[in-house]
Amino acid sequence: MGISAHLDDFLERHRSIGIDTSVLIYAVEAHPKYLPLAQQVLRWAFGPRGRLVTSTITMTEALVRPYRSGNRALVQEFHALLVTYPHLDWIAPSLQIADRAAQLRADHNLRTPDAIQAATALTAGVTGFITNDPAFRRVESLEILVIDDLLS
Repeated sequence: MGISAHLDDFLERHRSIGIDTSVLIYAVEAHPKYLPLAQQVLRWAFGPRGRLVTSTITMTEALVRPYRSGNRALVQEFHALLVTYPHLDWIAPSLQIADRAAQLRADHNLRTPDAIQAATALTAGVTGFITNDPAFRRVESLEILVIDDLLS
């Protein structure tokens, strides 16, 4: 089974999927290694069953490098594409998410941004999560897909 088919299998097992910041960065910045997979995930969200969820912390993480380098055009590109993308739910941290993130951080030794991402996904009711950070595997209540695993 090819890389694309493995990703399709993962996507079809879930009605909604949480995505980590890396997926959106790969898409917007057209990362040569990861762009096809990021595009496949985003195309899935256009389908009848596709729904993506991410935390608003994603925007914070995605914009650091463009702001640091003074690349205002890339900042605008992130805003233009991500804020208006259909079937992508941006969820701001609430007290409930913060509490769940603290539990995940304590139980699984996740970094705070990762704990917020996982708590956001779980609170939104997603069952799958796509990332390129293997630390998320510690969250047993989500089926985790690490992008580099597809390419190995």
